[in-house]
Amino acid sequence: MYDLGDVVMMKKPHPCGANEWEIIRMGADIKIKCFGCGHIVMLSRRDFEKRLKKVLKKKEPDEATND
Repeated sequence: MYDLGDVVMMKKPHPCGANEWEIIRMGADIKIKCFGCGHIVMLSRRDFEKRLKKVLKKKEPDEATND
């Protein structure tokens, strides 16, 4: 569904006008960073899943770590 490093779109845009967010921390809470202004928001997993509209880009796998 979604993972660390993915770019997601939320249902409502950020006040700066951007609607793309990068997931920078996952756990019981999820921390996302706005692509427009760099603002960081921490949401509970339940709130995040309620506000998530869709995943725009999946994080590309790093080929250097495939040993």
